[in-house]
Amino acid sequence: MASLIEIDVEQPACTTRHAWARVPEEPSPAEREALKARIRTLLRERGAVMVSHYYVHPDLQDLAEETGGIVSDSLEMARFGRDHPARTLIVSGVRFMGETAKILSPEKTVLMPDLDATCSLDLGCPEGDFAAFRAQHPDRTVVVYANTSAAVKAQADWLVTSSCALDIVRALRDKGHKILWAPDKHLGAYIQRETGADMVLWRGSCVVHDEFKAFELEQLRRDHPGAKVLVHPESPAEVVAQADVVGSTSQILRAAAELDATVFIVATDNGMMHKLRTLNPGKRFIEAPTAGNSATCKSCAHCPWMAMNGLRGVLEVLETGRNEIHVDPALIPRARQPIDRMLAFTAALKRGEPAGALVPGIGAA
Repeated sequence: MASLIEIDVEQPACTTRHAWARVPEEPSPAEREALKARIRTLLRERGAVMVSHYYVHPDLQDLAEETGGIVSDSLEMARFGRDHPARTLIVSGVRFMGETAKILSPEKTVLMPDLDATCSLDLGCPEGDFAAFRAQHPDRTVVVYANTSAAVKAQADWLVTSSCALDIVRALRDKGHKILWAPDKHLGAYIQRETGADMVLWRGSCVVHDEFKAFELEQLRRDHPGAKVLVHPESPAEVVAQADVVGSTSQILRAAAELDATVFIVATDNGMMHKLRTLNPGKRFIEAPTAGNSATCKSCAHCPWMAMNGLRGVLEVLETGRNEIHVDPALIPRARQPIDRMLAFTAALKRGEPAGALVPGIGAA
């Protein structure tokens, strides 16, 4: 069974007041079109490309794809930015995503619509406290989730995303590794249950996924008996237990397209609904409940920091060059190593090669 390590740090997961206050006002239809037109022009003139996360405003998702960019999860955003010839990356998401893009493309300029857009998992895993946690468990292989700062990534042996975490931890377990995991306790516990790996877990959680409610989800399933339930593994175990499919954002998209159902209940950030509905126009998608009297967080099913990204912010950084992401050059080689290990592992899996061969010692990529 996983060990849950209590960490005595302030948990900022629900202190979202300032983030909510900064959510941009919706532009009028005429202003929206003018903003998009100006952004398209500046992207061409500046040799820039947009990379947007599935959780940001639909305008930013659509504009990224319309201008040759991408909408994806955090690591694919960074990988796309690394491989794209553009010298400037406009990252619509949260701060750790901009940092990851900079780590993989240190020679490029990385700009974000709002540098204060962050992540409760990142905030809840400070560099110094994490170093102390590691020092308590020197015999363990350090595996951290993508939702962490560059400084925490630099302390890790492996980086994982929710789409590859099971495969990487299984491979580590098969080689006899004991795991130190951070920061999401729900994702870590899910991986431990599925793999049987020996893991100690940092006790962090996502402001959005931690709020999904099992009791209310059970009632919603009764109201929609034919619906399939799609759940991100950052959700509590009682919610994950009701899922037909547990998976990352990309795995949820794939399941929605492939499953023989017309109604889906989705437990992840509701920013995903735009892409789900766009790709599956004949299907119905219902948000999993965060409500009921047991709800405590202001975020409901949408990250308040993701909501800080807007068209005006994108235009401003293109016009001014403000909000550039900087990562300490001394950190970059150490932070990149666990990312490169993960990328090599997942590339080997895609090619059908034995990715476990990359795991002797702490894994050589």
